[in-house]
Amino acid sequence: MERLPQEFDVVCLGGGVAGEAIAGGLEGSGLTLVVIERELVGGECPYWGCMPSKTLLRSGETLKEAERARLLAASRVEWELDFPKISKRVLWMARDLDDTRPAAALQSTGATLVRGNGKLIDHRTVEVGGERYIARKAVVVANGSTASIPPIPGLDSVDYWTNRQATLPRELPISLAVLGGGAIGLELGQAYARFGSKVTIIEAGPRFLGLEEPEAGATLRPHLEADGIELIAGDPCVGVEKGDAGVVLKMKSGARVTAERLLVATGRRANFEAWEGAGLPRTERGWLKVDPMTLEAATGVYGTGDVTGIGGFTHLAYYHGQVVARRLRGEDARADHTAVPRVTFTDPEVASVGLSEAAAREQGIDIETVSMDPAESARGYIHDFHGGMLKLVGDRRRGVLVGATLASPRAGEILGELVLAVKVGTPLRALSDVIHPFPAFNRVLGAALGELAGKLA
Repeated sequence: MERLPQEFDVVCLGGGVAGEAIAGGLEGSGLTLVVIERELVGGECPYWGCMPSKTLLRSGETLKEAERARLLAASRVEWELDFPKISKRVLWMARDLDDTRPAAALQSTGATLVRGNGKLIDHRTVEVGGERYIARKAVVVANGSTASIPPIPGLDSVDYWTNRQATLPRELPISLAVLGGGAIGLELGQAYARFGSKVTIIEAGPRFLGLEEPEAGATLRPHLEADGIELIAGDPCVGVEKGDAGVVLKMKSGARVTAERLLVATGRRANFEAWEGAGLPRTERGWLKVDPMTLEAATGVYGTGDVTGIGGFTHLAYYHGQVVARRLRGEDARADHTAVPRVTFTDPEVASVGLSEAAAREQGIDIETVSMDPAESARGYIHDFHGGMLKLVGDRRRGVLVGATLASPRAGEILGELVLAVKVGTPLRALSDVIHPFPAFNRVLGAALGELAGKLA
């Protein structure tokens, strides 16, 4: 017997952060919503991404702080690594891969949760296990991204890790090779190095953190090397094979890297398989192409979060969900991507917002820049921090800040003031008059903003 389709006002393909935000945003609106999730409610971040990876980093940071105590506070500090304890705590932070509570929270908004592998078959219909769900008002594509695996000969013949295995480890490898020198590769590489693994990070491009200012990766490099990490840039891997001790990576230069484990951290790709048959537009890199303000991919079809390629950040996915929910409620809400914060949670952290110097010049903006080192501040000396960076990019014509990057302890916390400044276009003369508490790390902003305001005057 053929089953009739079920109708809802809104069908959301994906129950990650964006789907949760949409459910919360539509609560009490009178609109019916079904959320279709093939894995765990909450998506990548709480189970295999942000939460477990930052928990690993925190464990490594604690060990590093114990080492620093030898210089600052103690004549002797001893410890014995307890990796099962680390692994257990990471899994606990990842909710033990149990989404019972998030699922209940989503359903408490009035949304219907359907578990299964959904396929968008047209602009109004999602099919799940033979059942069809029709959207009267809109479909939201919020099914995220997955690790992108490069077509390197031999890679498919070895048992490699992606972020999913690396963030929920059951074992501590003696040695770890990391393909990719972006945020994921550097974060996880530093964590494992601090646990005692011999780590080699290989970046095919000319520099690490290639999406950030060149100074960011250059500043971070000596800190990573101090943790014993070998860094290779500009020498791509051209082949992988099994070795006696694990894997062997063949480099373009002829060099070879041997490791017990291989982590592939070469970026993300859209989970396009769920919607590619619906005729939705895609970008050159395969992301769902949306209007960056309305987030519409087609009439009545929205894209949110990672799947759009605008930015692979949990906070951006949640923001997208809020914007779409407001639009579905009848508001003329529009997404503003002027000031999306980015943080790489290494030690020190690298945080940025807005345009890099190169991106601003490409847009034809008449700019001035200012650079300083947060280590050369009172808090830098108190903290015993060495080798940081702060770079501000100002628009001469408008007299405002358009970009900022810093490498410093707690850089992600310092960034908030700059995010707001870039978003609302606060005049630099006003920013330079802000009083920063002494001796906080953010006090370096006062001097830098004052210098930039002077250059633009």
